[in-house]
Amino acid sequence: MADYSFDIVSKVDTNLIEESISVALKEITNRYDFKDSNSSMELNTKDNEIKLSSADDFKVKSLYDILLTRLSKRGISLKNFQPGKIESALGGTAKQSVKIQQGIPADKAKEIVRIIKDAKIKVNASIQGDQLRVTSKSKDDLQATMALLKGKDLGLDLQFTNYR
Repeated sequence: MADYSFDIVSKVDTNLIEESISVALKEITNRYDFKDSNSSMELNTKDNEIKLSSADDFKVKSLYDILLTRLSKRGISLKNFQPGKIESALGGTAKQSVKIQQGIPADKAKEIVRIIKDAKIKVNASIQGDQLRVTSKSKDDLQATMALLKGKDLGLDLQFTNYR
């Protein structure tokens, strides 16, 4: 009998983030309260973060709210975005970096494996870098595992891929 498997990943599509940022920037240029504030949003795909900057703390908070609104309208889960502290910059401006969580961190992966083992479902879960592979001889057990993890709030947006 063949083994069935699926992968648990946590990825965010950077193209959708770029589109959301461009729409948010268009909104900022049209809003009266952001006039002459030199507000900006930049996506750094290498560091997986978004840099927000504006004239003061209040405008940076507003930028963050606009960004979250645009991301949610694109269907992107907000669980994978961790805002940093708002910092004062030179020239009386303020900035903030928003980390984008790509992949499953090791501590969350261990927690997911523990949840699966505690459920006593006949599956094997193994950590493979920033994702998990779950294998079983029964497709029903795999589907039960998916349902179990969908019901838990782990602070990450989990996707199930490579279902075989």
